[in-house]
Amino acid sequence: MSSTTVRHSLRVAAIGVLAAGALVLSACTGAQQPSPAASTTPDPDASLTVGLVLEPTNLDIRHTSGAALEQILVDNIYEGLVTRTQDNEIVERLAASYEIAPDGLTYTFTLNDGITFHDGSPLTSADVVASYQTVKSDASVQGNAEFAGVSAISAPDAQTVTITLAQPDQNFLFALTGPAGLVFKSGDETDMKTAENGTGPYTLERWSKGSAISFDRFDDYWGESATLGEVVFQYIPDFTAGVNAALDGSLDVLTAVDPNLVSQLEDSGDFTVTTGRTTDKGTLAFNNRKAPLDDVRVREALRLAVDHEALVEAIGAGQTLYGPIPELDPGYEDLSALVPYDPTRAKALLKEAGHAKLDLTLTIPSFYGTTVAQVLVSDYAKVGVSLEVQRVEFATWLDDVYTNHDYDLSFVLHVEPRDFGNFANPDYYFGYDNPEVQKLYQQSQTEIDADKSAALLAKAARIVSGDHAADWLYNGATLTAHTSAVSGFPKDSINSRIDLAGVTKSAE
Repeated sequence: MSSTTVRHSLRVAAIGVLAAGALVLSACTGAQQPSPAASTTPDPDASLTVGLVLEPTNLDIRHTSGAALEQILVDNIYEGLVTRTQDNEIVERLAASYEIAPDGLTYTFTLNDGITFHDGSPLTSADVVASYQTVKSDASVQGNAEFAGVSAISAPDAQTVTITLAQPDQNFLFALTGPAGLVFKSGDETDMKTAENGTGPYTLERWSKGSAISFDRFDDYWGESATLGEVVFQYIPDFTAGVNAALDGSLDVLTAVDPNLVSQLEDSGDFTVTTGRTTDKGTLAFNNRKAPLDDVRVREALRLAVDHEALVEAIGAGQTLYGPIPELDPGYEDLSALVPYDPTRAKALLKEAGHAKLDLTLTIPSFYGTTVAQVLVSDYAKVGVSLEVQRVEFATWLDDVYTNHDYDLSFVLHVEPRDFGNFANPDYYFGYDNPEVQKLYQQSQTEIDADKSAALLAKAARIVSGDHAADWLYNGATLTAHTSAVSGFPKDSINSRIDLAGVTKSAE
């Protein structure tokens, strides 16, 4: 396993634990419920306490993968030249503006004025160049693979950064919105595992391991000042304990709310519950290289046998998803017509493939709930497929499924945005190998026009779904509850990014 693969595995692992709660989120309309009456005068020095599920193992976002780090550190502590909105739209951050050459090979960024690190040092283009050179040259740094196509990084002057690519890369600018694009002080000797020296609107106040991480407002921030004096991220992995903490006044915001407990928050009259979109893809992986899953008829039958709408209703999460690209990503298309619920057709396909009766094993990380497995066992039994559920520790899943490809079926939440490339990689654990898809994906990445790139992705995704390379059981959602005193808290994609800009808490 390469270092790049290991880092990706760790990211999947951390995200998987974080996203486990998504399996029990309530099926809501997506409309925000009316907020209880509250004071509307923000307290500029307010302390906001946010309940989260997964605590990071350390704070070194340069060398440690995982949504738990990105969730709180990106945009709040560390910043990049660009960032992304809740809708995954790319916007400027440290860069006041940027230009992409007509040939798609040269990116020129102009920095904002007056940016300083938290230690008071001014940020210049030299810091950006040093940060990005490290990403490109050091395989242990997050984003190294995403910089593989970078041929040159330079600073024509103190306010300008130029990045040159060997060939156009439609995803490169988006890559800069993640850890790969964060800017650090050149030569900084800060121990990033326990401390920080970013440029964001907040600084690290303290980390009480096993309990909470606290941020303070950075009063010398170069941009618009933070609208809170302090933010405390309280880590509560137990859903019931989280709700109890909210009800007793310990929390202002609770993320990943268990739907079975939502009524307690609503009935209290003190909380508003919002439903947020994500790029979480509840993926039922088929081992495309292993019999009988190497037969497209068997794979199609397994998809036709699942009542996707009933499954989404059972888990209470998000919406149905019949292809590899979720709604928030370029190339999304409603592919539900490809796999209507049809157990009769499923049985016929299995009989045609010589498997009127079939025994399969589902390998699933043990931290996920039981609902998905139960629904699959029930639906498959109706078409003559006996499904044995094998619940394993995530480390075992990484070894057996992800690394060694030793499985029949597997379920895991793939939460990373724009990860369609997994289906263009025949060595990925899906074992799916389609040269036409690989060609279309490559074309989509080198296509300069974003709309044309999205069209190529959509075409490739339709082929992947038509090949039944996997089954996408649902596109996850996340529930967040906040008190009436809180305003502006983000609701979409917060399992991977919580930008605190504009969040306020009213005076008591």
